[in-house]
Amino acid sequence: MFEGELIDSFLLFPATIPLLIIFMVLPIHLVFKFKHGARVIVYSFSMAALLIVFNYVVKLTDKSLFHQHSTEIHQQF
Repeated sequence: MFEGELIDSFLLFPATIPLLIIFMVLPIHLVFKFKHGARVIVYSFSMAALLIVFNYVVKLTDKSLFHQHSTEIHQQF
């Protein structure tokens, strides 16, 4: 993700974006006490948790998707 490959990062681990939002908003909210900061953190955490569980189930049930992506990663190195 740090190399600008946002789509590949999302395909590898879909909860990356909500987790980044949590880690960026949490310290800012603790310092500045945003009006809806806690709500944004809770929604982002819920979205990340759902995406993690969904991604886990998909990878368990559709092994070809996991193996296809993992072989692409190994080919890069």
